[in-house]
Amino acid sequence: MKKFWTIIFLTFTLFTVLAHDGEQHEENAHQDTINAERLVNDSHSIDTPEEKTILNEEKKLTASLNDFPNLHPLMVHFPIVLLLIGAILAFVNVFFLKIEIDWVITGLVFFGALGAYLSGRTFHPHTHDLTLHAKQVLAQHDLWADWTIYLSIIGFVTQIISQFIFKQKRWAVVVVAFFLIVSGYSVSRAGHYGAQLVHIEAVGPQGNFLDLEESHSH
Repeated sequence: MKKFWTIIFLTFTLFTVLAHDGEQHEENAHQDTINAERLVNDSHSIDTPEEKTILNEEKKLTASLNDFPNLHPLMVHFPIVLLLIGAILAFVNVFFLKIEIDWVITGLVFFGALGAYLSGRTFHPHTHDLTLHAKQVLAQHDLWADWTIYLSIIGFVTQIISQFIFKQKRWAVVVVAFFLIVSGYSVSRAGHYGAQLVHIEAVGPQGNFLDLEESHSH
């Protein structure tokens, strides 16, 4: 009888040990599977040598012009500022009729119109893969940018005529003020849609959705 119970005890003990080893083996196999999956995922997250080079490259504090995907953001601030200040001074000059203010207006509007043309034509960014909504916003931005170019040029021409032909006749100064105020409104609307493209639609930051400059003749 003793032998019987001894055999039963040894058999149970052996079964328990084997069962525990089996569970441990399954746990190890499961852990190996998890580790393998992690290794695969990590391998996908590892950057290519080129990407590592870019990431490890020390960034310059002051970027050069060649570092920008497009120079439009650098250029466009000039017509915004110059045309808005020109519009304010043109309105003020309706009341004062000062030749000094007139010369300042002429200079501001000339460089403002030039900056508007360069921003909207020479340095206009080319985009790709935009969402439908982003395309609609871009269309509005371009529409107001075109109006800014036309109105600022008209404003400059009327300013020259007012200053040198009509010699600051008040009615001529009023006409100049009208065109410059409208061009100021136009450039502000273009700026609004431009900011919407950048900060809401994410068009432009780090070159997102922009074609490279060298891929175009201008």
